[in-house]
Amino acid sequence: MRLLVVGGGGREHAMVRALARSPVATELLCAPGNAGIAADARCLDVGSDDVVGIVSAAVAESVDLVVVGPEAPLVAGLVDALEASGIAAFGPRADAAKIEGSKVHAKELMEAAGVPTASHTVLRSEEEAREHLACASYPAVLKADGLAAGKGVIIAASEAEARDATDVFFVERRFGQTEVVLEEHLEGDELSLLALCDSENVVPLAPAQDYKRIFDGDEGPNTGGMGSYSPVPGFDPARVEEIADAVHRPIVALMRRRGIPYHGVLYAGLMITEQGAKVLEFNCRFGDPETQAVLPRMRSDLVELCQASREPGGLAGVSAEFATDWAVTLVVASAGYPASSSKGDPISGLADAAAVDHVEVTHAGTAHSDGEIVTAGGRVLNVTGLGRTPGEARDRAYEAAGLISFEGMQMRTDIAARAVQKVGAA
Repeated sequence: MRLLVVGGGGREHAMVRALARSPVATELLCAPGNAGIAADARCLDVGSDDVVGIVSAAVAESVDLVVVGPEAPLVAGLVDALEASGIAAFGPRADAAKIEGSKVHAKELMEAAGVPTASHTVLRSEEEAREHLACASYPAVLKADGLAAGKGVIIAASEAEARDATDVFFVERRFGQTEVVLEEHLEGDELSLLALCDSENVVPLAPAQDYKRIFDGDEGPNTGGMGSYSPVPGFDPARVEEIADAVHRPIVALMRRRGIPYHGVLYAGLMITEQGAKVLEFNCRFGDPETQAVLPRMRSDLVELCQASREPGGLAGVSAEFATDWAVTLVVASAGYPASSSKGDPISGLADAAAVDHVEVTHAGTAHSDGEIVTAGGRVLNVTGLGRTPGEARDRAYEAAGLISFEGMQMRTDIAARAVQKVGAA
């Protein structure tokens, strides 16, 4: 099969490598890819948000299956456009992808399906926001309704901070014209659980834990994710199935009843509270950087799973198999991230890092320039260590990441430290 992966980040690099392990993958293409993906797939000069360009390229290249990485083209209807042109695609159609494209819509679905989530209200204007903030409980969470690359969430510790946040949303309009979801702040441990869906069946993947804040100790502003690890202590297959029963399956069943079949990945960002798992957000695609920790552990054929997800009932009786190894993924970010990013800084040590045993280096924001690989985005690289224990995997990841350097490089030093404390390093 000739496969086309849409996207150019670390998630897509991990997807390319996982798809390449399938015996039916004869050729891999990526649009637009990056400097690292170019070593594993033929990159096409088409942006991931260019729906018309992606469809044209897929037709011209006689692609057998398109696997879409980022959320924006899914929400924009890329799968609809591809299938209308006779190209098979993995991912939800636009009406189903709206579960990520609108947080207000996602909350309505959760309420209708009986899925546990934080209590909330919708703020539609600055005036409405200021009325509600005076009687809200703090800390409180404010979220831009639409897509914001993981940066549209502000946790306000006080009413004063919440009022500053409303200026960001309604005056500065940092995230465009948007409604805002004001929701209760949940306490507990975060968990990411991705599942494959065929509009009828739900097959959960291995759980992962993500780190959203830029600094150690979960300090500083939210990012698209600064690291992850998989599996997660305390979440064995039986508990994962319980969460899928409470969270994923009711949503997929509701959407099917509404005539909106959900095919592809349904990602649930969860908070494990004293009352149980509650949904923080739904995403319509593989998570980033969770994918970089989950897919290296996968032993099932990802191409077969993607194809089965496209067919109603295609996942019946199917399960996703994973190695017992642990994976710890570090995100290496550029200077200024998440507020900005430094581009064009030469990166050294990539070959040395990739040579460390049981380590995968995937590229997120990189490019070629004058014979060198340079930074080209906020999140630059992912370094994933694999090991028999979380401690072994973590040590390998940090050993390899320590060999990489570029101007202004940022990296958290506490990724998976909690897992090591719970499970042990040896």
